[in-house]
Amino acid sequence: MAAQPSRGAATEGKAILKLSGLGGFRLDEKLDRHWLAGMLLFWAGVVAWFLWQRQGNIHWLVLGDTDDNMRLMQVRAWLAGQGWYDLRQYRLDPASGGFDIHWSRVVDLPIAGLILLLKPFLGVAAAEKWACGIAPLLPLAVTMTGLTLTVRRLVAPHAWPLALVILMGCTSTMLMYAPMRIDHHGWQLACLALTVAGLADTRRARGGATVGLSSALSLSIGLEMLPYCAMAGAIIALRWVWDAGDARRMQVYGLSLAGGTALGFALFASNANQVLRCDSLTPVWLSVMVAAGTLLFALSLASPDNRWLRLALAAAAGGAIVAGFVLLFPQCLGRPEQVSDELARTWLNNVREARPIYRHPFKTGFPIAVLPVIGILGALIATWRARRSEAAVAWAAIALFTAFAAAMLLWQIRAGPAAQMLSVPGATALAWLIVPWFLRRSSILVRVFGSVLAFLLVSGLFAGLLLPYLPSGKSGGTGSDKVARANAACARMTSLRPLDAIPRAILFSHVDMGPRLITITHHYGVAGPYHRNGNAILDVHHAFTGPASGFRAIAARHKAQYLLICPDMAETTVYRSRSPNGFYGQLHRGQVPGWLEPVALPAKSPFRLWRIRYDLPEVSAPKAPPRR
Repeated sequence: MAAQPSRGAATEGKAILKLSGLGGFRLDEKLDRHWLAGMLLFWAGVVAWFLWQRQGNIHWLVLGDTDDNMRLMQVRAWLAGQGWYDLRQYRLDPASGGFDIHWSRVVDLPIAGLILLLKPFLGVAAAEKWACGIAPLLPLAVTMTGLTLTVRRLVAPHAWPLALVILMGCTSTMLMYAPMRIDHHGWQLACLALTVAGLADTRRARGGATVGLSSALSLSIGLEMLPYCAMAGAIIALRWVWDAGDARRMQVYGLSLAGGTALGFALFASNANQVLRCDSLTPVWLSVMVAAGTLLFALSLASPDNRWLRLALAAAAGGAIVAGFVLLFPQCLGRPEQVSDELARTWLNNVREARPIYRHPFKTGFPIAVLPVIGILGALIATWRARRSEAAVAWAAIALFTAFAAAMLLWQIRAGPAAQMLSVPGATALAWLIVPWFLRRSSILVRVFGSVLAFLLVSGLFAGLLLPYLPSGKSGGTGSDKVARANAACARMTSLRPLDAIPRAILFSHVDMGPRLITITHHYGVAGPYHRNGNAILDVHHAFTGPASGFRAIAARHKAQYLLICPDMAETTVYRSRSPNGFYGQLHRGQVPGWLEPVALPAKSPFRLWRIRYDLPEVSAPKAPPRR
């Protein structure tokens, strides 16, 4: 049974339909009765538009993120016979036995399924490209379903198209579903959308199961959404504290969370995740989730009548979980990545998306923050308006969840996609309230222009219109342009494929080049941006920032036969900044030691390649010619 929105909200919302004169066709009833078919039609339109817009990226296998490249390599390895629980990437740092990747196979499944489905018709190469194009759009359908259910339950049964339009304006969210964005973020956002739908569900058992299972699936994929899963559990406990009648929701949630997480661990935890690590669903977090689910289930059985006693019991359960975590897993009290201080200082702390929103330029942060603020206001207003109905508690939960997501932006800007998506229900409620007010005005100018302007404001879409006029902070300049061109050029398939003319070898290159190098060429790499392999990352940093005399010893340790650099790539600017006279700084100035033998590449290649001669003595690099 869906929550019944207030009669005023339903009446006000119908004014939107009258703008186009469709009210007489009972469009509201059709949108209500055929919501699933209509939502899938909307999704199909987005899919068609996305595939048309990104067809060039699909053709050239433009996997813009290192993780997207690594995800495809994981799928390729599995389809080639690598074990289900073996997630090591043997094409990176083969001298050390490969790279340990802390992911799971959950997200590999749809990509692999699409490749197998398309391969008989398109061939392997084209099947991979189109699988990478289509796969990210599958979780978008789940996300739309979750948001549609939430809005139907809390705003009005026929308000869901408005929510989907607002979702289209969530730029940082929609980027996670763009073709070629095959990593796990889209699926975790889909789980989060289902979590919100579960919180909005007045059918307590179904709502609890939805939140518990979606949280378990999200954790089986990765721990990125762990704070949101914890917040969802806290909200369910608070609902029980407020209303003892919500015990059924918490009971089913506890069972679903504990059982779903255990099943996810059994099915998807890799061999490397069977130990007490802190960065994925290992026995550490499995124990926490099973204990939390069990305690909540036990509390739901007791469920005393006194609200303050319920609060005390919930606080005691939370304290027991925290105390047990501290006593049993003290190694996880710091960063979950468990990297060395040097690696954190030189690499992990400098990842741009891990910085809080206020450390980014205004032009970057403002469009991301606008909709969460609107969503919070909309959810609070909706909570007040529904204070005498059963939807009030659900709206309060949505408001709390949206505020939590917005606060996460103060920790890391990578919370932007989740914060924007969670703001959609509140923004929809606000638009459903304000836009009809303008549509009821007598002046046609106020009705048309006022309603359009109001929608642009309450949906956050105005931020996109203002974007060209916002201050961008530090000026980009020619240096930034040069870096952007180098990043793009060295990732192109047409730039990398000529490297296959060289017999397969281990190429020593930049950390961020590793995943793309092994995806497009037949060569091996040395490093990639994955924290469990910190020693290889530090070796690359030391090799490029240290003296030229130390490079060969590091390269030999990884059995590298060639040195490949991409001049002006973003990572290389860090090397030059930290150590202007280091090995890379010398290479950049044209000071190449004699034990590096140049290898010819096409005239327009953005790369420079040398064969490493271990048989030649150490000779000082010649001085670079003076610049004119």
